[in-house]
Amino acid sequence: MRYVVTGGTGFIGRRVVARLLESRPDAQVWILVRRQSLERFERLATEWGERAKPLVGELPDLELTDETLAELGDVDHLVHCAAVYDITAGEAEQRAANVEGTRAVIALAQRLDATLHHVSSIAVAGDFPGEYTEDDFDVGQQLPTPYHQTKFEAELLVRSAPGLRYRVYRPAVVVGDSRTGEMDKIDGPYYFFGVLAKLSVLPSLTPILLPDTGRTNIVPVDYVVDALVELMHAEGRDGQAFHLTAPKSVGLRGIYRGVARAAGLPPLRGSLPRSMAAPVLKVSGRARVLRNMAATQLGIPAEVLDLVDLAPTFVSDKTREALRGNGIDVPDFAGYAPRLWRYWAEHLDPNRARRDDPAGALRGRHVIITGASSGIGRASAIAVAERGATVFALARNGSALDELVAEIRANGGQAYAFACDVTDSVSVEHTIKDILGRFGHVDYLVNNAGRSIRRSVANSTDRLHDYERVMAVNYFGAVRMVLALLPHWRERRFGHVVNVSSAGVLARNPQYSSYLPTKAALDAFSDVVAAETLSYHITFTNIHMPLVKTPMIAPSQRLNPVAPISPERAAAMVVRGLVEKPARIDTPLGTLAELGNYFVPATSRRILHQVYLGYPDSAAARGISPTEPVPAPAPRRKPKHPARKVTRGIGVPRPVRKAIRLVPGVHW
Repeated sequence: MRYVVTGGTGFIGRRVVARLLESRPDAQVWILVRRQSLERFERLATEWGERAKPLVGELPDLELTDETLAELGDVDHLVHCAAVYDITAGEAEQRAANVEGTRAVIALAQRLDATLHHVSSIAVAGDFPGEYTEDDFDVGQQLPTPYHQTKFEAELLVRSAPGLRYRVYRPAVVVGDSRTGEMDKIDGPYYFFGVLAKLSVLPSLTPILLPDTGRTNIVPVDYVVDALVELMHAEGRDGQAFHLTAPKSVGLRGIYRGVARAAGLPPLRGSLPRSMAAPVLKVSGRARVLRNMAATQLGIPAEVLDLVDLAPTFVSDKTREALRGNGIDVPDFAGYAPRLWRYWAEHLDPNRARRDDPAGALRGRHVIITGASSGIGRASAIAVAERGATVFALARNGSALDELVAEIRANGGQAYAFACDVTDSVSVEHTIKDILGRFGHVDYLVNNAGRSIRRSVANSTDRLHDYERVMAVNYFGAVRMVLALLPHWRERRFGHVVNVSSAGVLARNPQYSSYLPTKAALDAFSDVVAAETLSYHITFTNIHMPLVKTPMIAPSQRLNPVAPISPERAAAMVVRGLVEKPARIDTPLGTLAELGNYFVPATSRRILHQVYLGYPDSAAARGISPTEPVPAPAPRRKPKHPARKVTRGIGVPRPVRKAIRLVPGVHW
């Protein structure tokens, strides 16, 4: 027997190839493969053996020479599995693959004088409201989507082709293998698994009531393949169609019961009238837009909600008759549903990248930290590595990075150094590609690289370049990093950014007119992007850091009105941003200053003006020689009484800090 299989590297097709080779020891199988998919074929061929061979070509523009066809010899069967099975795909894409692709395959079958085995779909029945038999085809049904329409037209081409020997197979909604659960994509009932996973956090006593809606016909891929290969070789079946369907449809309640134990869901306590789902499923106008928006955030394509209830009832008498005595039956959904769930949770759950390791929230995570050669970045890299994350340390100073990596590795951590200039688009692009190519993924980004200039605006009127170079690092550098990682995070449906901002953004400290606006711009950018990427679970934390004792503040350290914290304490704030992922982390003084700017702006501005007068520019900022006298800052008064014991030296008692964390959006 000689076979040609289209779509032979796809989910159904590759199993058809394997089953043919297994059940037919003399079979020779040629798999139609696009040139760009040859590598995938080679991987599969290691399991198939030498009897599986590639036939390089592409649908719908299938151009095979007579010499190529002569090499195939006398082909007995052409199995057409190639198609777009995704109802969310565009109409042009579906028409090219499903209709024009089938037209080309029919022509190939006629040239080879082979029997065409066309894998169609129950979608050809459209919205027909009654029993749809294997002899039925065009019964006046409506075809609600391009998928339904193109699958109908493809089968029509097969049926009307002159002189063609054919058999048609109409599978129901195909799910994973009933024995292993293996599946290759989210489809059918899998769209609702993400919503069910969210219910697993509910107590077991929660009264779950569901309407018996969402009825569909589900079959596992192993049944489809076994039945198809058996029916291909059944005598006297040319010109017939076969329904590869389950005897009964399954609704939302049946799917819930099937996966409940494996998913840790509360047991189903009862049912609701089916009519209760209608107001959600049958809405129109603005309500429909809102429904679709909510569905998108739940990970459910809006198109699925329009097709959630299968109208036809499929009769498969001929299929059961042809398979009688061969031991090929449709297994009960409840028996294999737990395996589907477990495979989905491990391999397909779009949000699986978000799950923290039980041993620690950062264990196994991949974290990029910019500006990691010193200060906050260096301390953060050490702190993150201590918690089990793999650190990708970025900075321009390669030797300092090497020392950091050596220290982390000496303490048992994982770290890698990458020389990168965040102000250079080419440098950022190459670095991100290098990291993703070598390590596969990135979970978190800490935008720490920064530059600060403390100089009053009166001494900056001829120094526009100060504003430009600070903006280049603090804002555009951080934005450049986010944009480079965003496509990767959208694909993984997970990513988190921690921006090291400044408490001065809240207080509007004087003498930082070039520095603070860059951090404020980054805050605004992150807030806007976070609103757009919420459905992809890409989130942001802006840390409004107090003054930190780093090399960056060395020139003006004695001229600042508040004492700095250590880099290690700043790193602890970064770790908290990565683990807890609040939208922002502030300081008590920063929050107080922000409230003052809102409620008593005149008083706040006068206080800041006094700070400006009491803490003048440094000698370098004033453009004078360091030997010339500089006005001393106002002396700090010593407290008359010992300071009250506070938490971690922040200056606020622990109960107050805990209470503040209960306020939405305010985190100290």
